Amino acid sequence: MSEDCHRERSLFGGAIVTTFPLRFQDISNVREVPDHQEVYADPDRDESLIIELLDFKHDVADNGSATWFLQDLSIEQDAEGTVVIEQSGMMQTDGLCFRDIPVVVTTAIGQMAISKGRQGREAQNLVRVYLANLRLKEVNTDVLITAYEPILINPLSESASTVGAGVTIPAQQSGFTPMADIFKLVVASFKINDWSLFGAADDV
Repeated sequence: MSEDCHRERSLFGGAIVTTFPLRFQDISNVREVPDHQEVYADPDRDESLIIELLDFKHDVADNGSATWFLQDLSIEQDAEGTVVIEQSGMMQTDGLCFRDIPVVVTTAIGQMAISKGRQGREAQNLVRVYLANLRLKEVNTDVLITAYEPILINPLSESASTVGAGVTIPAQQSGFTPMADIFKLVVASFKINDWSLFGAADDV
């Protein structure tokens, strides 16, 4: 039985809501996080969730857009050994529409070696990365939902002091909801309450 208590969480001042475990704490104010991001983390497991609002990438095709963003993330984080494990085709979310136009969603799962903060490559951890791209074309926005799940903690990483070095203990074995299921829940329960967050008119 999972120890996780799942609750609907308010993002960006309540303009967006979604559901994930309470053990994920808002660290947006602790770290230097840009206004277009909100970051939640479980420091005991070194798992994290990032919800990010980006200008719409017109040169990226809908089909496979999540994979494109995953590879872009790999470059941005100077990751090594990036492998795409799984990718979905385009899906439409019935509960997430702008003026009755469904939002297109794609997802991708990858694995990469990345370091925390300003630590160098010698301190890289092996992580599984879950990424969803919600394409809000009508408001010129790409929403990224990214979840990080550590697989192997480097002894030189700052994570080793809290999580411990070596292979991480699976969430389910510790009585917690697996990150794969949390990611699916966040995407499935994602709802926009206030489209004016994206500069849209109020009559939506």
